[in-house]
Amino acid sequence: MKALFIILALVTGCAWAEDWPQPDWPIDDANRDWQAVDAYAFPARPTRERTGIRTDALLIIRDGRILHERYTAPTTAATAHLTWSVSKSVLATVLGVAQGQGRFQLQDPVSRFYPPMRAHPDVRMADLLHWASGLDWQEDYEYAPLKSSVVAMLYSRGRADMAAYTAARGTAASPGQRFLYSSGDSNLLAAALRGMLGAEQYPEYPWHTLFTPLGITSAVWERDQAGIHVGSSYLYLTARDLARIGLLMQRDGRWHGRQLLPEAWVAFNRTPFAQANAMAGEANPGGHWWLNQPLAGAPRPWPSAPADTYAALGHWGQALYVLPTQKLVIVRYADDRDGNYQHDELLRRVLAVLAGEGA
Repeated sequence: MKALFIILALVTGCAWAEDWPQPDWPIDDANRDWQAVDAYAFPARPTRERTGIRTDALLIIRDGRILHERYTAPTTAATAHLTWSVSKSVLATVLGVAQGQGRFQLQDPVSRFYPPMRAHPDVRMADLLHWASGLDWQEDYEYAPLKSSVVAMLYSRGRADMAAYTAARGTAASPGQRFLYSSGDSNLLAAALRGMLGAEQYPEYPWHTLFTPLGITSAVWERDQAGIHVGSSYLYLTARDLARIGLLMQRDGRWHGRQLLPEAWVAFNRTPFAQANAMAGEANPGGHWWLNQPLAGAPRPWPSAPADTYAALGHWGQALYVLPTQKLVIVRYADDRDGNYQHDELLRRVLAVLAGEGA
């Protein structure tokens, strides 16, 4: 019967045969063996040391239906979990809505929207989205905290006005010529968005234009003392709500019958930044998302997953994976404190479970 609905939808142009969370996710309760996936994602945790793979939540969705869901206490399906740098890709999604409304173009100088960037007049919106502003930046957290730009921005002298702290940095390279991962670039984007919207419209803009249309009800997004959303780090969402962002992206920006994001914006997010330097096992930057596409002379970052796989990734193991061909969206929340967890291994095991079903 479902196949007949899909055929009718294709013939008539209707989207009503697709599965959407309305208001909650439908469940695919087919009997599948997730033991190998859970054995990797949810090993026994040491009672004292915070080591090894420490998954808080795992949610696997295919074509709009939940296939598998598991949590580690105290995290539950109702927990709005800190997403860390997954926030950056959600910010890019909000900016996609703004770009579709004609509020900016990729080649616009950031200083048009955020005057403190007049000290760096050649930095464009596209450069920030590629983490290629050219501003001097050190992203280390635990490994070099006294030299870390991001630690200073989030926790010490830059915390009151994070975009201003970043805009005051010196220049390390020409804009658009070198990838240098920077939470500061993301917070400049959040500040530029306020410049496009104005102080009155800005605070609720992510809710009005993205979260509410998607049915997201759990979102908490902290702002600094200057009133700017901390687009680099401080968005909280339940796993099921983050998966809504994934489904939107998996369906090329379409939500039900509405093109919420321009398809061209999703294509930009998924296009590799040519000036990045490939690192073994590391995903490559696109437009504020991370891609499984190889750069010249390098292997695919996650060889077990299809080349069109992309993700939003965050500190301590947060991840939102989108596998468009397989119509898969996977959310993982975690408390990893070392390098044991491997993206490719989780994706390999999930795909192995679904190998006989067209995934």
